[in-house]
Parts: sequence; structure tokens; C-alpha cells
Amino acid sequence: MAPIVIDGASIAGAIRSEVADAVAERDRHGLAKPGLATILVGEDPASAVYVANKIKACSQVGFEGFHHALPADSNFEAVEALIEQLNSDPTVSGILLQLPVPEGLDGAALSALISPNKDVDGLTPASAGALALGRPGLRPCTPAGIIELLDRTAIQISGSEAVIVGRSDLVGRPLASLLLERDATVTICHSRTIDLPEVCRRADILIVAVGRPELVAADWVKPGATVIDVGINRTDSGLIGDVDFAGASKVAGAITPVPGGVGPMTIAMLLRNTLLAVESVEARVSA
Repeated sequence: MAPIVIDGASIAGAIRSEVADAVAERDRHGLAKPGLATILVGEDPASAVYVANKIKACSQVGFEGFHHALPADSNFEAVEALIEQLNSDPTVSGILLQLPVPEGLDGAALSALISPNKDVDGLTPASAGALALGRPGLRPCTPAGIIELLDRTAIQISGSEAVIVGRSDLVGRPLASLLLERDATVTICHSRTIDLPEVCRRADILIVAVGRPELVAADWVKPGATVIDVGINRTDSGLIGDVDFAGASKVAGAITPVPGGVGPMTIAMLLRNTLLAVESVEARVSA
């Protein structure tokens, strides 16, 4: 039987539409538009494209966009001052510092300056701590998007054995916390894991995020398992994931393609986080 190919582009489109509808409803009730502030330091071409895509997505759902482009030779204090200004600006619901920043700047330290209430990337230490402790807060976009993909494809999480290949702060670690919140049994694998293929074969839900083209072969996949491929690797033949899609799709019950799987979810969840940020502030004010 052919697997379910999880259409991330379609699911991301549905989330964007939901956000746009919520913004339109806010307009009808005279509530302020959510506002996303983006900060780009320097002129890295890939970063510029990512930020442009985020700005475009904001416009499409009715957000206010506040873009700040700083020169590559900006010092820490200049970026810090801008972040503090945006933290204090009531028209700004969310702040996104595009990483990586130029050499000589500490991107992690700068990101940590963003108010947890406006941390729409969900990656500051305060946000990570809230997630680890199961407290309310804004969740990292890619891991949260993976949970949405599972939910909207009716994949059972509770009681499932989930194996994550990759322990990054961006995906692996926060995703483990999100899956634990949903009562999955979670194993995180990494470069020192003994007999990685055997561990992967235990997984009801297998998530791979290591940046190694087609690392996971078909015989690493449990028959009927759900396979989520987070990898995006540029090759001479185009974009491919961390999973051998052609082989794994003969074994899996559901699988994400690359491109068109996890990728589109990241910006969609960024938009939803920005909406959640302004709603959370309003809820605290009215409480």
C-alpha cells in the first residue's frame, strides 16, 4: 500500500488562512494588527531571502511589518539598543533576529535579549526553559510545525515511540519536549548513538534532522511508521532530504517529501506565533 505523503505546503496554507481570518476578525472588532519586527544584520544573501519571505508572508495575512536592516559592521551595542527599543514598542508583537549574524557578533546573546513575550522564534533561553518545564510560552517554529503535521494527518502521538535523529537546539531538543508533552516515548539519537539503524527501526514516529543527504535508508524504517524528514540538502540533482524518500516510502505508512514537507511549516508557525503573542498580551491586560 502506498504511504500517505504528508503535504506540508497544503497544511501550511491552511494555517496561513486561519491566521489571516483571525486578523480580519480582529480588524472587525477594532483590535490592533499583529506586528512582526525583523532584524537583518549584514547582507548575507540567503538570510536576505529568508527575511524577504517572512516579510511577504506577514503582508499576506494582514500583519504590520517592521523591517530593520543594519550594516554588517554594526557592533553588539547597536543591535542591543534596537532590540530593547522593539521590546518596548507596543505596536511590535514579535521580534525576529535573523541568524546567523556577522562574525564578531554573538547571535545567541543577542537573541536572549528578546522579550519572551515577543520571542516568536521560541528559541531564547527563557522560552526554552518554559518549554522544558511544560509552562506556557511561544514554541520553536519548526518543532511546532512538525507537531501540526502529525496532528493534521491524524497520526497518533500519545503512546507512540518517537525517535529523533539529531539533538540540535533548533529542532531535536525542543521537539523532544513537545512530543513528551503529548505522551510519546522519546529517544534522541546523535553521532555517538550505538547501532543507529536498529534504534530507528523501533520508531512509530521517526524524525530526522541532521543535514546528511539520504542518511536514513529504507531498512532503517519500521513498516508502517511515520517518517518526518527535516533535512534540506542542496545537491547537483536538486534538494533532497535526510531520508531516502524513494526507498523509505515503500515501507513507511506516512512520510514527508523534500521539498514540500516540513519546510513550508516554519513560516506558517512564525505567523501563528506572532498572532498568539499579541493575543497573550491582551489576555494579561484584561485579566
